[in-house]
Amino acid sequence: MSLKHTMTVLEAMDSAYVNGDQIKELFAAYPGVSVTVTKVTGSKGSTDFVKIVIPGTEGKSQGGSAPTLGIVGRLGGIGARPSRIGLVSDADGAVAAVAAALKLADMQTKGDTLTGDVIVSTHICPDAPTRPHEPVDFMDSPVDILTMNNHEVTPEMEAILSIDTTKGNRVINHKGIALSPTVKEGYILRISEDLVRIMEMATGELARTFPVTTQDITPYGNDLYHINSILQPCVATDAPVVGLAVTAQSAVPGCGTGASHEIDIAAAVRFAVEVAKEFTGGVAQFYDKEEFALITKLYGSMKILQTGGENSQRA
Repeated sequence: MSLKHTMTVLEAMDSAYVNGDQIKELFAAYPGVSVTVTKVTGSKGSTDFVKIVIPGTEGKSQGGSAPTLGIVGRLGGIGARPSRIGLVSDADGAVAAVAAALKLADMQTKGDTLTGDVIVSTHICPDAPTRPHEPVDFMDSPVDILTMNNHEVTPEMEAILSIDTTKGNRVINHKGIALSPTVKEGYILRISEDLVRIMEMATGELARTFPVTTQDITPYGNDLYHINSILQPCVATDAPVVGLAVTAQSAVPGCGTGASHEIDIAAAVRFAVEVAKEFTGGVAQFYDKEEFALITKLYGSMKILQTGGENSQRA
């Protein structure tokens, strides 16, 4: 029942007064789940970073060895007040990530605990700024992308599913969810067959994917065009990163309100939960390790794409 948890989180976030502590309160009934809130102030305001750890029966947080999945809710802000009233389209990533954590926490109380740990991170800002972008305006963030990655991407994450609203473009023209190729250490790899299978099972439809360019996997701030920030976690980790986009048929501004569709967000939640089950259980993989070893042997490192350019440090 991922829709129930999606609706709960949507109601909590659709407020001018919401903050990280209120999101933490959603998990008060789950003592086994760890939630930390960190307020960070930037040049354009402040936001609350929220990190939720759902331990697995054999997770590394319990001294085990099962793989750890990271789920990152990517966004600039969940609201653009005072210029916009209400929850903005850009909030979908945060809603989906927190709802997935809530579903996983609830599963534990019913005897369904995953094998490995799941770490969910996002940030809560109801009054983020906006910025121009083609073909429609984007949401901006109170803090820069380096700060976001520092708080949302952790060394414990052995694979990352990055969920983000991806509606402000003319590349994707269907409503629902879509999957990116796997990105690792500057390489855009083939789309994971395991994740395609899981998406088709979770949605009951053929899997939908979206294209990724080299520009998209480079850090923000280098003056290159990015479809959005969905793959920005890849510049801060050597773990494989896959983008899970919440999409629309038309081009919808990230700062548009009344544009969050609970059914589509719930589909993203359901997919994320199924990926968490299979990845932490050692069943599903984000990439082919042998093929990655071969491509790096043949063509060398592409880690320069995780930096701002020649002689720059990695973001």
